[in-house]
Amino acid sequence: MQQNQLFNRTRWRLASWYTGVMSLILVMAGGVAYQLLTEAHWHALHQELESVSGTLHDGLEPILEQPGQINDRVSQLLPGLCLTSTLCAEPTEERHVLGAVQQEGYYMRFLDQSGQLIATNGHPPKAISDQLQQSLWQTLETPDGKRYHQISILLKNNQHAPWGYLQVGRSLQEFDHYLATLRLTFLLGLPITILFVIAASWWLAGLAMRPVYRSYQQVQQFTADVAHELRTPLAATKATIESVLELETLPEPEARNTLYTIERQNNRLAQLVQDLLLLSRMDLQVLPVKHQPCCLNSLLTDVLDEFSAMAIAADIDLRLDVRVPYPVYVLGNEEQLFQLIANLVTNAIQYTPAGGNITVSLGCDSNHAVIQVRDTGIGIASEDQPRIFDRFYRVSRDRSRQTGGAGLGLAIALAIAKQHNGNILVQSAIGQGSELIVRLPLK
Repeated sequence: MQQNQLFNRTRWRLASWYTGVMSLILVMAGGVAYQLLTEAHWHALHQELESVSGTLHDGLEPILEQPGQINDRVSQLLPGLCLTSTLCAEPTEERHVLGAVQQEGYYMRFLDQSGQLIATNGHPPKAISDQLQQSLWQTLETPDGKRYHQISILLKNNQHAPWGYLQVGRSLQEFDHYLATLRLTFLLGLPITILFVIAASWWLAGLAMRPVYRSYQQVQQFTADVAHELRTPLAATKATIESVLELETLPEPEARNTLYTIERQNNRLAQLVQDLLLLSRMDLQVLPVKHQPCCLNSLLTDVLDEFSAMAIAADIDLRLDVRVPYPVYVLGNEEQLFQLIANLVTNAIQYTPAGGNITVSLGCDSNHAVIQVRDTGIGIASEDQPRIFDRFYRVSRDRSRQTGGAGLGLAIALAIAKQHNGNILVQSAIGQGSELIVRLPLK
């Protein structure tokens, strides 16, 4: 329960950090995107006003005459032009040059050199001061909150003398509406996106914690198994010593039996510690691996010679089947490869009943040497097969207790195979024996 709470707290922390970082990135990205879109829209508005005012400027200057006065040619070019001294009606005719100005929200104003309004065209705002603004660009706001953006340019007459000023502007209502819609989109979209980020963060944190949790469980199981394996021989040794200490006199034969028992348990402890140390070094990759060409034909012969006496004692037929007519070489550590094959043969002997047989065969394919250890033992259930290479795992605990196994042989064999860029596969069925297949890259 406590470990689940610990991992849940860690998962929440990971999810919180991920959510916080992603939210900060989203807020910053949203702010940058908002600024970029605003600048792009504002730049487009500037270009549009510059284009319209430039066209009007180029079209008006050749026909302007007296400074500050609108002549008939200007009125003809700009239908709908309203002089400040007259009452104006809405224009009924449109010209191409005024296509933009005659749209809703656009306007044009003429001012003399002193800044007094002379004439207007389009839809100028009613509450803007007629005084000339000194800057080229102006953003104006009426008392009712409407905003306008305009450009002021100097006009010269056909004699190149200063005539007055032209102001071309447009309403910013569409622009402000666009910005309001953009802000609303970001404000509504950001919380929804953050909700998705929270869900994704929780899922990703769980995904990240899964191998950590699995490793933690393996460490716990490994620690429990090591403690159990160490406790058994220690308890046996302690019981033997206590039983001897209770005797007033100890005959020599019984003393020897006692020492043999202690030696056997001590050897079991030493082998267990040696195997654990070997696995730890392989995990940490601190073992110096001296790779050299190794002849598997000779190696298999040596293994079978060493274990033939054990097989005979167990009434098991142990044989070698070499399926290639030439020596097979792999690049690796001969001692480790010997231990790999020895562990597989030992495992086969332990789980094969009397009268059975074990065949160790050697073959090759295009890139790998293939070693097969096939027995007629009790077999392995399909649900147990993925776990037989786990440390301290035993298919039959009673049988391995009798033979003194600690459940590390296959784990060491797989670690050695992987250290040599190889692998071990298992094929088995209950009551039909087992076959372990080792594949090692050829030299």
